[in-house]
Amino acid sequence: MKRFFTSMAVCTIVASAFACTNFIVGKKASTDGSVICSYNADSYGAYMPLYHYPAAKHQKGDKRKVYEWDTNKYLGEIDEALETYNVVGNINEWQVTIGETTYGGREEMADSTGIIDYGSLIYIALQRSKSAREAIQVMTSLVEQYGYCSEGETFTICDPNEAWIMEMQGCGPNRSVSKERTVWVAMRVPDDCICAHANQSRIGKFDMKDKQNVLYSKNVIKFARKKGWFTGRDEEFSWKKAYAAPDFSGRRICDARAWSFFNMYKKGMDRYIPWIMGIDKDAEDFPLWVVPDKKLSVQDVMTAMRNHFEGTPLEIDSTDIGGGIWQMPYRVTPLYFKLDGKKYFNERPVSTQQTAFSFVSQMRSWLPREMGGCFWFGNDDGNMVAYVPIYCSMTRRPECFNAPGADDITFSDKSAFWVCNWVSNMVYPRYSAMFPDLKQVRDSLEKSYFAQQPEVENKAKAMQPAEMQKFLNDYSIEQAQAMLARWKQLATFLIVRHNDMARRPVDAQGRFYRNKHGLGATVERPGMPQPFARKLVKEAGGRYAVPE
Repeated sequence: MKRFFTSMAVCTIVASAFACTNFIVGKKASTDGSVICSYNADSYGAYMPLYHYPAAKHQKGDKRKVYEWDTNKYLGEIDEALETYNVVGNINEWQVTIGETTYGGREEMADSTGIIDYGSLIYIALQRSKSAREAIQVMTSLVEQYGYCSEGETFTICDPNEAWIMEMQGCGPNRSVSKERTVWVAMRVPDDCICAHANQSRIGKFDMKDKQNVLYSKNVIKFARKKGWFTGRDEEFSWKKAYAAPDFSGRRICDARAWSFFNMYKKGMDRYIPWIMGIDKDAEDFPLWVVPDKKLSVQDVMTAMRNHFEGTPLEIDSTDIGGGIWQMPYRVTPLYFKLDGKKYFNERPVSTQQTAFSFVSQMRSWLPREMGGCFWFGNDDGNMVAYVPIYCSMTRRPECFNAPGADDITFSDKSAFWVCNWVSNMVYPRYSAMFPDLKQVRDSLEKSYFAQQPEVENKAKAMQPAEMQKFLNDYSIEQAQAMLARWKQLATFLIVRHNDMARRPVDAQGRFYRNKHGLGATVERPGMPQPFARKLVKEAGGRYAVPE
């Protein structure tokens, strides 16, 4: 989703700076041979359901109205395809998955006259594509025909066999004169590698002769030359240097998220710390992809989506005032702030409070396509939710991910978005005290999902496609609704256990103790963590010292 523009000056002005993260795992880099990708859709105030577009047949001449994903603004209409495929979330019935992060790029390249935005482009492509390569062809053809009205965008485009990263920008609003509408480049992620992007353009140089693994618009270099943004030999051309050169914001605020993923699963990433710190202009850039030291599971990618720079120089200091007494690894927004005429920033880890939804998509070529795509979905910050299995063939959504009447300003206890945010917002300010209880429930649910998955899928394999589809649909709905019920229990448990900044003791099953007279056991009063007690005493001088 949208972030700040490339200019840091603009970053500090834009109040609603949106931001996202995508991780990608090639099929030979995963533990089971699946292609895996992830996405957190970060947008303050946005209410996002689990999207669904049913498969359909259309007549020649049918039109489709296009509405901007971020604003719901009507943009225009395009020709409808004769056949469209079932889409649930960001995966379709053929296991094609698409995610994105917005990097902005050169502002003059935005085409306000185009009628397809980045969000609409994703869901239209999912409805029309059976493979990642076909999705790239659909996406680039659509924007060439109708114009692309968004800023610079990085797309993750995957299927059960291939993972691609594609970057795209418009050619400005003067299409009637130049006839050029977009520039773009796409690169296939090597099967044994992992890749990441987080609102900073990531593609640098690319081999224009490698037709199998590199795709690009015919004007990809010519347009930059015409604008005076590139003057070297073709083989020296770097997409991001020409169209979205990384500044401090692009490196420290965006690339740092991508680097954190590599750093978790690849030794030697310390060499790129000068780059992600964003200060040294001559620092060595970090690679677009790396071969991990071990093969990654879906659970490993989920763990990465919950990262707060732990164990790195960017780790948020849990003892500073920004996190409060209960050591919250989140910071207040906006990202940038001013004080006494100077500009400051907060670190921006992968896990962030403004996430509207997050997913980890698992695409498996060796299974029937009705069950090969398992779309693990959460309707809030990935650190604060249990990812629920949603199979790609689903035609009916769980009510909790599409609660009637709920929206961005209407709370509903039937909505996973609102119930999960309810719990999260209790936990954030009292993180060290309350998060362990949330984590226990979160991990317990996910453990049960993964434990059940082999049995569920083995049972489904014996079924005919229609029966399999219904069985998996019912299973996913059951798990999602059970998650919602468990999260409601968690909400009430947290208020009872942690009422008035104290803590009631519980047994191993999470049940509250009672004394012999039937009342709840005496509450514990853990007090403030020692680092904050020490700071308080130091700052207060002798004010709170008890006389000897």
